[in-house]
Amino acid sequence: MRGDSRGAVACVLGILHQQALVLSELEPPYSPHELRAVKDCCQWALGSCRFPALPSDLVLPLSREHGSEDHLWAEPRGSACESTGLAQALLPSCRVLAGQSPCTVPVSCLELEEQYSPSRWSPRLDRDAVVEAHVEAVTAGTQMARATTQTLLHVPYGDGDGEKLDVYLPTDPSGTFPVLVYIHGGYWQCLSKDVSGFAAPALVSQGIAVVAVGYNIAPKGHMDEMVAQVRRSLAFLVQQYSWISGVYLCGHSAGAHLAAMVLSTDWAEYGVTPDIKGAVLVSGVYDLEPILHIYVNDALNMSREVAQRNSPMLCVTGAVPAAGACEVLVAVAQHDSPEFRRQSREYCQALRSAGWTVSLLDLAGVDHFNIIERLSQDSYILTEVILNMISRA
Repeated sequence: MRGDSRGAVACVLGILHQQALVLSELEPPYSPHELRAVKDCCQWALGSCRFPALPSDLVLPLSREHGSEDHLWAEPRGSACESTGLAQALLPSCRVLAGQSPCTVPVSCLELEEQYSPSRWSPRLDRDAVVEAHVEAVTAGTQMARATTQTLLHVPYGDGDGEKLDVYLPTDPSGTFPVLVYIHGGYWQCLSKDVSGFAAPALVSQGIAVVAVGYNIAPKGHMDEMVAQVRRSLAFLVQQYSWISGVYLCGHSAGAHLAAMVLSTDWAEYGVTPDIKGAVLVSGVYDLEPILHIYVNDALNMSREVAQRNSPMLCVTGAVPAAGACEVLVAVAQHDSPEFRRQSREYCQALRSAGWTVSLLDLAGVDHFNIIERLSQDSYILTEVILNMISRA
């Protein structure tokens, strides 16, 4: 077994040698995304040669051509992911091949899922209770909004079962007025527009319409379809209602991802260009690559190609023509996971580098769930920020 392991490692190190300079640019601590990329490369390189983690006493001398006297140890692991130990070894090895020092990479198969499980990071409730409380909060808020607001419910914007809108009209619906289009979260497989009107009372009282968008969630809906549906809903709105004086997007979690994809739309194929003046993206996922490797993708069943073409981080360049006309706010919770917070920071920076008017709002004292639930409150900072954004237009 040891000889086979040595041969496999030598093969993989040879393959990764060409990538050493690229990998050496990564700075510790390593993100789950970086580690998974190396693991995937290991699995690809090893092909049908499958074995558990490397033996604890296996010492790998580094490439002689680099003259290194260092040695790389691979620790034993009991993980079901067979290439975890090898990946743990290879990333620091590639750094040394590029002239950097090796370092320990603590990683497990569960780490990525933990980072992308928002309920595990709330300090106020346990993981099940915080999800239940969220559903109860947005459901109750939407029921109140429907009871106290003039509405147009279940308006079809397409032929699909999920292609419907709920419209909450301002207290005085005469003349023209802005509209906030809310796109719900739920990891693309939970929730609906029917629990997404909770923010309406605080906004309609200020002369702003609120539209909750429905879309086909997984497993019935797939990622390409969801993105297309949300885009079509915007085109329908501006064609159907002449009273709209400006469109503002707001999405939470998976909804923030969909709202971000709307910003990259080529509207020529829709025959209309919505006047999108602002976007508020709350605790979103902007790079779908990590989602490929966790439980969330069980229902989505995304391929890497699907994830790449639907990752806002990879669509920023094409969105430049709209950058000057739209103000973007990327909001993230203090108690979001480090990965959610990293994605928000990096997407904000990517937009800024591409010429967008964008700011990052790091909200203290909230988690992934109540950061959006509190939009039902007039005095909540995010409610005030949205009102200020609209008033400045």
